[in-house]
Amino acid sequence: MVFCAEDVKKHLPQMTDQLTQLVACPTVRGTAEEGYPFGREVARCLDIALGFGRQMGYQVKNMDNYCGYIQMGQGEQIIGIAAHLDVVPPGDGWATNPYTLTRQGNTLYGRGVSDDKGAAVAALWAMELVRQAGLPLNRRVRLILGCAEETGSECMAHYAASEGGVWAGFTPDGNFPDIHGEKGGCALTFFAKKTTIIQAEGGFVTNAVCPQCTVVVPADAVDQNALRQALQNTPLTSCELSSGDNQITIEAHGTAAHAASPTLGVNAIGCTMQALQDAGVQDDFVQFYNRCIGTDCTGVGLGIAGQDAYGPLTLCNGTITTKEGQISGTLDIRYPVTWNSKLLQDKLQPALDQPDGSVQINSIGEPLFYPANSPLVTALARAYATVTGDTKAKPMVIGGGTYAKSLPGIIAFGCEFPGTDNHIHDVNERLDIDEWCQQVAIYATAIANLLQQK
Repeated sequence: MVFCAEDVKKHLPQMTDQLTQLVACPTVRGTAEEGYPFGREVARCLDIALGFGRQMGYQVKNMDNYCGYIQMGQGEQIIGIAAHLDVVPPGDGWATNPYTLTRQGNTLYGRGVSDDKGAAVAALWAMELVRQAGLPLNRRVRLILGCAEETGSECMAHYAASEGGVWAGFTPDGNFPDIHGEKGGCALTFFAKKTTIIQAEGGFVTNAVCPQCTVVVPADAVDQNALRQALQNTPLTSCELSSGDNQITIEAHGTAAHAASPTLGVNAIGCTMQALQDAGVQDDFVQFYNRCIGTDCTGVGLGIAGQDAYGPLTLCNGTITTKEGQISGTLDIRYPVTWNSKLLQDKLQPALDQPDGSVQINSIGEPLFYPANSPLVTALARAYATVTGDTKAKPMVIGGGTYAKSLPGIIAFGCEFPGTDNHIHDVNERLDIDEWCQQVAIYATAIANLLQQK
């Protein structure tokens, strides 16, 4: 059975009301308390979302405020749809209030409208279309709502420990037509061993290119005019210098981008360190940073650059901080789907301890890969092509990590369309209303395909 966007539009007022309520919850991970593993606001949002399912007549379950699900149908096999309600911090520079759903023309703005609250609402209404169509619900269709996808996916680990995997399904947290491979992920921390830098602070999250930073250096470490010129030669969007108390303070602004596509951003930390070196600063940490990390996104400085048939390794510097005089920062690496963690670790080993800086491996996750012609991949891609008429877009491999790595049996499927930039993890995150309606129709068609699949 095929659904279309016109089937969805009559439900748009209710969908918009639900999304308004979800966006109003500032679901950045909060302080853990007993019964609230990710903070009270995240739990409140989960309760609101589960309430939508309850009001619509579905079975719902809250799993200790780690996650919850909304379910319809019968049978042992579960078609799982894993969406998340948590968001990354909004950052500065929004044209609207990030926690107020705002409509301008045919576009909705707000943190989470695409990643992933809007997609969660779309999946819920896809279930409703299928139910209203009277299709035989010979399998259970379960919308699983997680609360910590952006910070490690403990929520889905909690779900899997209790419920296991699913028969088949998807997470609406990627790209159309669907994603049959996700690069492996590696989290690193780099440290300064010796530096004259007084303070360095920047970035909001580890999995996005650092969009701004503040670096303080001694006034006698660099000529201010040379530094100003060096900063102007970088791709920074803006930069301010101020001086006082024998110090120079640099306020640098770049451009955020998801760690899966760091070349789309401008790393404020990298540009600042490059400018310090170009202006003549003699500093061990500045040398270490520019040699091993820099503004390059390939990992060549750490000796790990490489690629396979599905794409290259990428490196993203997300944050930098100074604590008790020690400068450290975070690196997010996405490595090719045909590699494995041992190969990456072997490549990294020579770069871990150097005279002017060090690198620590915090975690390495394996890649995820399904053949492009596997039944799940083809069933979802067929739903996309049938609803949109787009037969040119093909299943892809991405650098992003989704719930597909945390819940056996699923792959990422939407919500971003080819050629669309919803500014996920950036300011002014957006969602086109027509595309939102198409999402619902695609997901409903995909559920129908999976219900009918042998």
